[in-house]
Amino acid sequence: METNGQKFGKVDYSPLKHLSLWEVFEQQAKKHPEAEALVFNHTRLSYRQVCEKAQHLSTGLHAHGLGKGDKLALILPNWLEFVITYLATARLGAIIVPLNVRYRSSEIEYMLRNSGTKIVVTCAEFGDFDFAHLLKELKPQLPALQLTVVVGQPEGGHGLVSWETVLGEGAKVALSAPALIEPSEDLLAIMYTSGTTGIPKGAMLTHRNVVENALTVAEMLEVISSDRFLGCVPFFHIFGLGPTIVTALGCGASVILMDIYKPEEALLLVETEQITVKHGVPTMFILELNNPNFSRFNLSSLRTGIIAAAPAPAEIIRRIRTEMSCEILSAYGLTETSPCLTITRANDCNEVREETVGRTLPGMEIRILDDEENKVPIGAVGELVCRTPGLMKGYYNMPEATANAVDRDGWFYTGDLATLDEAGNVRIVGRKKEMINRGGLKIYPREVEELYYKNQKVQEIAIVGLPDPVLGEISCACIKLREGVQADVDEMRQYIKEKVADYKIPDRIRFVESFPMTSSGKIRKVQLREELIKING
Repeated sequence: METNGQKFGKVDYSPLKHLSLWEVFEQQAKKHPEAEALVFNHTRLSYRQVCEKAQHLSTGLHAHGLGKGDKLALILPNWLEFVITYLATARLGAIIVPLNVRYRSSEIEYMLRNSGTKIVVTCAEFGDFDFAHLLKELKPQLPALQLTVVVGQPEGGHGLVSWETVLGEGAKVALSAPALIEPSEDLLAIMYTSGTTGIPKGAMLTHRNVVENALTVAEMLEVISSDRFLGCVPFFHIFGLGPTIVTALGCGASVILMDIYKPEEALLLVETEQITVKHGVPTMFILELNNPNFSRFNLSSLRTGIIAAAPAPAEIIRRIRTEMSCEILSAYGLTETSPCLTITRANDCNEVREETVGRTLPGMEIRILDDEENKVPIGAVGELVCRTPGLMKGYYNMPEATANAVDRDGWFYTGDLATLDEAGNVRIVGRKKEMINRGGLKIYPREVEELYYKNQKVQEIAIVGLPDPVLGEISCACIKLREGVQADVDEMRQYIKEKVADYKIPDRIRFVESFPMTSSGKIRKVQLREELIKING
């Protein structure tokens, strides 16, 4: 297959899958030393330059006491320093703890304390928040925290060490030796889940978990060294940490970074940087496709990418393929599975490409079980459970939570409702906790949401259940209309009336300007439901 003068085909990355992250990256740096690795704004770094900086930073961090098994928390946006610190930490066999830049005092304190973080690497400020000042205030309450390293901070400000100083210190002395790492056993990262159903849990991911999954994804996407990835999904999320950074750098490809996602800037970068692989959450693609200047951008370089991290409406996948000319693949996975479990294939039929999340990746197993843990018939709804080489070692310092999620045979209970067809394709119906029980009749919100996405006036929709004294629960559809259009409740109710059973028609419809969102692009349905309950008394 040839696209824009580049030849693509099946690439076997299996020889690299048993290596540590640093070993994989170092091999590519030796193979493609002058190839472009990272691009951010006006800075372009080759593989040789990134490798040298990561080596020097790891040496500097080692001199400050960071060693194998120690925890280093990263609170940074998608900057060059994030990737370099990630690689430097992996080289030392230390464990990265990536934290959301939107977290604030109580969240950061909890995760640093729970993980026993020894060193934090952060930025002085991002947006309107002063991380350096916060870390100085929190340090007395965090006995394990020994050092805070700040990117872009003049020496001595707040009494913290600058990232540039640590890098410079490492460049002046003999390089520290890379750690001896057992990829199947040694942790690469502790990644905190969103905590929507309770306190955040730190999923312990090994080098093998992340590397093998990322390179298997590379095989599915047929990634080669001339590919150019747009790094717009947050790097502190598993979607950015694995299928973006590790997939790209593990194949000798380039990553063009975005620290603040803006749809028009993303489209411009695709054009100017000749992006070939574009990952994103559905909201990103929705905003781009509906941008008033969309048609002005030349997107012909786009080849493929993954849409994931939240339910992807069939209509949006169809529009990406037709209007962006990008053969996007829909994937499903979780932080706990490093992340990808299933993915569509480029040779699947349109229905499979647009309405399912595909089949399992090689070496992975899934089952669909009922409440009694029996396999359900083909096409029936049940909970998706899985067994995969990407499965976490457990939740850090939470043995009970681990035991509740993973059984003795290694099956992980995802909490997601799904169906399986005869070919093994998975349809995600929704979260177990999101199912609406209306007078004993089950409503799966995603089924109805998918139909609304076919309405040309609807940009985004979320359906949640609200308490009702008679039926137990009723459904409420919150709709964000496309810019410049109008609609009323009767119109939206009439639209769905002939398409679903009467009990699935939303009992209430509200028009909204925006939704509460997670950093990974998911609508916070729990928060939305709470807000609606307050409004409705």
